[in-house]
Amino acid sequence: MRTFFVIATLFASAAGHAGAAEHVIGQKNKAFTVSNVEAKVGDDVLFVNDDGVFHNIFSLSDAQSFNLGAYGPGVSKKIKLEKAGQVEVECAIHPRMKMMIDVSR
Repeated sequence: MRTFFVIATLFASAAGHAGAAEHVIGQKNKAFTVSNVEAKVGDDVLFVNDDGVFHNIFSLSDAQSFNLGAYGPGVSKKIKLEKAGQVEVECAIHPRMKMMIDVSR
């Protein structure tokens, strides 16, 4: 009986990670397709360049620091949200491109 409990606990823990959501954020006309996203720790965020120009998406927020580097039209880049908090996202090439990801537990 104890073995069953351990296996069931491990399965429930793994299932919690499997339920993570993926948030798709497009880039079109030198702008993000959304200005704010509500997400949870463990979720993925997929940045899709639907624009005709290069973008360099980054965040220096305490909740999630990343720099995806410059990438061209048709390319997608993914991050996993690891901490709760606000993530301010910007484009290094187009400074007016800004958005916020609110990450909760």
